[in-house]
Formats: sequence, C-alpha cells, structure tokens
Amino acid sequence: MKEITLMKTKLMKATVRGSSAALLVSAGVLLLFVAGIQGSGPAPSAAGDIQCSNATLRGTYGIQMRGTGPVPPPQGGGTQDLIGVVIRTYDGLGNFTQIDNVKGSVTGWVPDRPGSGTYQVNRDCTAVTYFVPGPGAPPIEERVVIVDAGRETYSMTATPAPLMVTTVGKRIK
Repeated sequence: MKEITLMKTKLMKATVRGSSAALLVSAGVLLLFVAGIQGSGPAPSAAGDIQCSNATLRGTYGIQMRGTGPVPPPQGGGTQDLIGVVIRTYDGLGNFTQIDNVKGSVTGWVPDRPGSGTYQVNRDCTAVTYFVPGPGAPPIEERVVIVDAGRETYSMTATPAPLMVTTVGKRIK
C-alpha cells in the first residue's frame, strides 16, 4: 500500500511539473505574439512601400517580345511563332507612341510599324496598356509590372486571347 501511495505522489509531481512547463511555454508564446503585434507597426506592402504612378513610366524603352499568335485566314489560319523588337516612348501622363518590328514564322517581317496607345499605372507598380498595333489589327491589352524604379518592365498580352506574347523592356533614355 505504501508503494501505491508513493507511486501516486510521484505521478502527481510529474503531472504538475509537466503542466507547469506547458503553461510557461504557452504564456511565453502568447507574450511574444502580443509583443509582436504591439511593436511591429503596419505590415509593409508587397512592393516594399514603393508607390508608382503614370509618371514612373516616362521616357523611351527598348522592348523585346516573344510569343505566338494567330495566322490570318488568307495565309492559312492556325498559329505562328512571333518575335519582335519595339521602341516605345511613354510621356509620363498616360500616353505612348511606338515603332515595332515584328516577325511571324508564317506571315514574315512587318518593318517599322507605327502605333500608339494609352496606359494606366497603379500604386503597386502594375500597369495596363491599350493600343492598336496597326491598321486592321485588333486592340491589344497588356498587363505590365514595373521594376527598378521604372527602369525595366515585364508584360504579357491579356487580350486578344489567341495572342500569347511576353515582353521585357528597358529604359534607354
């Protein structure tokens, strides 16, 4: 009987010690959590608190493009590979002009095609452009990410759906 009482006493001491340790750990975690909330301030934005505007895109950019697009029906339809280079000048106010040189694997090279359009830059340094690249072409919507304080851009064609093009642009002046 004495052994049973001794075992119960040891078990109770171990349980109390384990419960105390768990309580201390829980209290410590709670304290760290509360201290983190109190002292952390507002969370930084995804763009590192960098704010962009239309003025972020100002100047002339050299752009390389690559992707696929539809082949016009008179030339057989289907899809073709596209490559090209563009000189685009943003005015800092929401308008741009460009000269592009695009080559399709079926349609061939279209040299020095002028174009113009509009753009809107969001505070998070994303942007959207709208333009018609040439007579008879459908309007194009690009989604753009601006990096390095406006010195570089990355874009993808959002519409029209059959046009799958990405670009990389760098400010040249």
